[in-house]
Amino acid sequence: MAKVTESQSILNAFGLPNTQQNRMSGLTLLALCGLTPKMRWADAVRHRCTVTKGIMEHIRRHYDVEYAPNTRETIRRQVLHQFVQARVADYNPFDPDLPTNSPRTHYAVTEEALRVVQTFGGSRWDAELKQFLGSQISLARRYDRDRERHMVPVRLPNGQRLDLSPGRHNRLQRAVIEEFSPRFAPGAKLLYLGDTAEKNLLIDHVELRTIGIEITGHDKLPDIILHQDKRHRLFLVEVVTSHGPMSPKRVVELESSLSNCTENIVYVSAFHDFDEFRKYIKGISWDTEVWISERPDHLIHFNGDPILDSKSQV
Repeated sequence: MAKVTESQSILNAFGLPNTQQNRMSGLTLLALCGLTPKMRWADAVRHRCTVTKGIMEHIRRHYDVEYAPNTRETIRRQVLHQFVQARVADYNPFDPDLPTNSPRTHYAVTEEALRVVQTFGGSRWDAELKQFLGSQISLARRYDRDRERHMVPVRLPNGQRLDLSPGRHNRLQRAVIEEFSPRFAPGAKLLYLGDTAEKNLLIDHVELRTIGIEITGHDKLPDIILHQDKRHRLFLVEVVTSHGPMSPKRVVELESSLSNCTENIVYVSAFHDFDEFRKYIKGISWDTEVWISERPDHLIHFNGDPILDSKSQV
């Protein structure tokens, strides 16, 4: 619908992140402004909107889009929360003393945003938009700045520094590279490193091909691949936070995709702590290794003679 597309364009101009420029966000802005498909942007108004009977009902009635009742929290958390941060919407402006869980909780387009919205497509749009943006940092820029402040820096074996996106998973990846690798794979080269935000953050295609691994897709790769060239060892490390460890199924998948590999493969499951390890212990494959970040000097081998022994680390 043309009106929804225009609404999304306004959100883009306001500097909202991409995830708040989708159809749901565009429809929400239209509901906040009280606009139907045939109304002009100049007719936008500031009025009280609850989530269910205000926003969702307006969208259903005028745009023929019916969201499930449980979508209420999605609109609140993934649209309205960001609208408030970006000064596109106000929270409880007509009754600021309402308790948090009040059924009368409501939102309204801000007076500043309304002035801009009412000029969309007109001669005053550029000037009003410039004034609005000049009074604040766009939400997208603010999110980028916050994200950069919380990036996870990691020092690679070759001395290079990379910044991983924030999060528990990447903090454990850093521990594997900076603490596991020097202890149990000294001299190893990092051939592959994924990131929760960028799957193939680092990948050495040349050396992987040299040892018989042709990368055509990254879905079956572990989180980290380390190559200890002098000992002909390839360490495949799964960093266990939200996904599972080196299970029998995972090992079979990796074996089939690395059937032409010329190196001795060492399968490793890395955990933050023993509590996390206990959650997955029954699913760990035999003849694989377990490394726990809170006890970095020790390695747990599942079954039989250890693949790595103290003498082999020299």
